[in-house]
Amino acid sequence: MPVKIRLARHGKKGYAFYHIVVADSRAPRDGKFIEKIGTYNPNTNPATIDLSFEKALEWLQKGAQPTDTCRSILSYKGVMYKKHLLGGVSKGAFTAEAAEAKFDKWIEQKAGKIAAKTSKISGDKEAAMKARLEEEKKIKEERAKALEAKRAEEAAAAAAAAAEEAAQGEDATEEAAAPAEEAPAAEA
Repeated sequence: MPVKIRLARHGKKGYAFYHIVVADSRAPRDGKFIEKIGTYNPNTNPATIDLSFEKALEWLQKGAQPTDTCRSILSYKGVMYKKHLLGGVSKGAFTAEAAEAKFDKWIEQKAGKIAAKTSKISGDKEAAMKARLEEEKKIKEERAKALEAKRAEEAAAAAAAAAEEAAQGEDATEEAAAPAEEAPAAEA
């Protein structure tokens, strides 16, 4: 029976979530499987991979063939490298202790790379947030200046209108006072 390590799709439309399964290659993609060895969520950055390392290594040593995507996932987690090192031990190229030391060194380097990527992503998010806040502050200041200018224009227009009304009011009172003064002069 040809056995494959492959992904079984779960999740909703447009938001896929995968189970990493060991299945007969003739079974449908989301159908019957032999064993579930992990999960893969590509929606996060970096992608979240939860894998049973020992089970995956065991199935690889039994001869299960991973699909291309699963091969890259297994390489990312170090299962393929561990299989390679164990093959070297069985051929007598180096000892099991040397293989473990190489694998531990690789794991440390990989953890450093992942931590660097995570910190870079969070730093980029913070920088983008700060830039967006600065842009919002600039827009708010521009709007405040425009509103202040508009209010100043309205106040100037209101003052001009009040001055015109006052001037018209003075003219009307002068005209009203002038005929009263002329009337007694005419009687005399």
